[in-house]
Amino acid sequence: MKYYGVIRLNLIIYLINFVIELYKIRLDYPKTDPMNYIAKIILNSLYGRFGMDDNFVISSIMNKKDYDKFEKLDKDNSIIDVIELDDILLVQCKNPKIELDTLLDNGTETHNINIAIAAAITGYARIHISQFKNNKDYNLYYSDRDSVYIDKPLNSKYIGKEIGLMKLECICDDAVFLAPKVYSLITDSGEVIKKIKGLSSKSLNEITIDELKELLNKDSKFKAKQEKWYKDISSGNISIKEQIYTLKVTGNKRDLIYDNDKLIDSKSIIINKDKSIIND
Repeated sequence: MKYYGVIRLNLIIYLINFVIELYKIRLDYPKTDPMNYIAKIILNSLYGRFGMDDNFVISSIMNKKDYDKFEKLDKDNSIIDVIELDDILLVQCKNPKIELDTLLDNGTETHNINIAIAAAITGYARIHISQFKNNKDYNLYYSDRDSVYIDKPLNSKYIGKEIGLMKLECICDDAVFLAPKVYSLITDSGEVIKKIKGLSSKSLNEITIDELKELLNKDSKFKAKQEKWYKDISSGNISIKEQIYTLKVTGNKRDLIYDNDKLIDSKSIIINKDKSIIND
């Protein structure tokens, strides 16, 4: 038992040092530098790596003339998908080792994952950000996983460069928040910041903050044309098609509150024990 305890402690120390070193890189390089972005992506992917499904399929490329023989030898029906690539085939099959280990004894499998670590990281993150979401010292207008937009300065004890602390990104003279990842800001320096998930940068630049404010009116919609790329692995082609992007306020996650048909607030949707929705 002592032996396993040492391994766990070493793993925790290794993860802490790993995060600290990558965070130092983010501090040493500006956001415009690729090193900052690389460190950010690795940090953001760390907890996901612990929670991923590592039951990978086996992909094989073979000539069409060899496929019939391969299919006849597949007694376990392990073939999942077959994709034509001109004169050859991309064949995806179940991993026979994983399938066998699962049937015989889960204890023989080796998985470099840990669901508990991934769940703990996301759980503690929600707990940490909740102290800013449920604070009576200020009004909260918008919040994402690691940010809040409020109507007064945050207490200085929460501000700093250390891991877990917040930093002041901007002070805004005007703002509109419509949905997660959908908002526009005008900073005190005159900079316009717009975020609309799923909309191309070209179409995003054509939308004004006043047009987004119009969506606060009940049943209002905004339609924008944009080009979207579609890939077809079987034919090896990428096609560009024009699509209509429709933007409107939805109450999928929160109950919307209107005053004279104008959106003024939202509140949590409460689900009763019988799974019925309560609108109080």
